[in-house]
Amino acid sequence: MKKIGIIMGSDSDMPTVQKAIDTLKSFEVPYKVHIFSAHRTPVEAREFSINARKNGFGAIIAAAGMAAHLAGAIAANTTLPVVGIPIKSGHLNGIDALLSTVQMPSGIPVATVAIDGAVNAALLCIQMLAIEDKDLANRLDAKRIADAQKVLDKNKAVEIQ
Repeated sequence: MKKIGIIMGSDSDMPTVQKAIDTLKSFEVPYKVHIFSAHRTPVEAREFSINARKNGFGAIIAAAGMAAHLAGAIAANTTLPVVGIPIKSGHLNGIDALLSTVQMPSGIPVATVAIDGAVNAALLCIQMLAIEDKDLANRLDAKRIADAQKVLDKNKAVEIQ
């Protein structure tokens, strides 16, 4: 199975990124985590991106706050799918990161989830891998059914009142 690369711009992003890690673990999807900054370690970020496919990655999650150029910098150097997580930080509470992540020029796509949307970033990557992995697709189907049942159970509890 291909692995998922998780790149964060700073260790302060770890509380949010941990949710993506936990989601990947729950689906038994291999992953590798790095801290690379688009601005402070651009050479290392580029090197990772350029070599990601040959190093067995199937998709990359890039999490960053404020200027949030990381996902775009990663996407500029690979044709693997890149999913950006804008991190809530600074005075603008993640709006700046959201706009920096989602406003990519034509030809360099970055899929962008909600501010601090690490679980959805991981699930989107899992869905990409599940295109070619029936077992993984079955686990996704089972999660959807379980999630729906949780909502229905809550509905029953409300109706009883």
